[in-house]
Amino acid sequence: MKTAWLNCSIYTGNKKETGKAILVNNNVIEGVVDENEIGEAYVVKDLGGLNIAPAFIDLQIYGGDGWLFSAELNTGAIDATYRYCLGGGCTQFMLTMATNTIENFLKGIELVKQYWQQGGKGVLGLHMEGPYLNPAKKGAHVLEYIKKPTIDEVAMLLEKGKGVLKMMTIAPEVCDEEIIRLLINNDIIVSAGHSNATYAEATKGFALGIPAATHLFNAMSPFQSREPGMVGAVYNNDTVKSSIVPDGIHVDFVSLRISKKIMGDRLFFITDAVAETAKGEYQHVFKGDRYTLPNGTLSGSALTMMQAVKNAVQHAGIPLEEALRMASAYPAQLLKTSVPLGKIEAGYAAEFVVFNDALEVKEVATA
Repeated sequence: MKTAWLNCSIYTGNKKETGKAILVNNNVIEGVVDENEIGEAYVVKDLGGLNIAPAFIDLQIYGGDGWLFSAELNTGAIDATYRYCLGGGCTQFMLTMATNTIENFLKGIELVKQYWQQGGKGVLGLHMEGPYLNPAKKGAHVLEYIKKPTIDEVAMLLEKGKGVLKMMTIAPEVCDEEIIRLLINNDIIVSAGHSNATYAEATKGFALGIPAATHLFNAMSPFQSREPGMVGAVYNNDTVKSSIVPDGIHVDFVSLRISKKIMGDRLFFITDAVAETAKGEYQHVFKGDRYTLPNGTLSGSALTMMQAVKNAVQHAGIPLEEALRMASAYPAQLLKTSVPLGKIEAGYAAEFVVFNDALEVKEVATA
């Protein structure tokens, strides 16, 4: 089916366009043309003056709509997470599990396979946040499951998780070089996080090819005058990207604004969202604008991706065009997908978020 999306402000990921139409054929964008260049074969989709942008991508989310994946460990929890994502304008997400037993990680891998076999959409793969972390920066993670990796265990996870395990957060200072190289050589997006690395240790990990860091500032060695730490290593690298949780709770909005000035297009949004649950290894309590463990430790956000964009614009002074890129184009650069994501241009997936000027989601299109 050929569709023309028009009568809208188009945020392509490169610039803002008006008086144009997005041509779509079989869920792939053909191009952006003047509205008077639409052929008769296209079904017209009139957006009535709303805004349209590439659909959002969340590389770290644990659950949604009252379902925490690691607590439920069923495909229903994946469905619920996808619904939650769609409500915030996100069509693609990395289903995430925090530090857990290896058995539960393996079960999570199998459930993602089942979800795909059942025709489930939206899941890019599994993001293992742990268990190869630094206990000194465990945050809300369960201490007893944190461990130092072995080649045999990592090789087994890569074999069992082939095609599903796509991302892993590790503390580079607790992982031997051969472990990091093994993950990178198997196309895992390695992200440095829950780390107490010195600046030198973090920089060494990035030099080995680690392309990203997990939730900037949170559970990582801070930037200090005599020891720049993980934050300093991220700031001072020309290519390493980092996620950030822009809820004003995980990170002050001033810190977001400063980091944006330093990092430019290397900084991107995640929700780090969880769901309330009283069972399993991670029991999250909803506190109105965040989630904590029963002991009060901050354990996850209540963000959607559209709220992340809105916060960046309203509280950190980031222009809308750039905030939209931080939720789509920039995380997409870490991915290898058969059809590219994150922009509105020829050859990209026709996945869109439609929203009003109050930055409220009105419609989501999925390929």
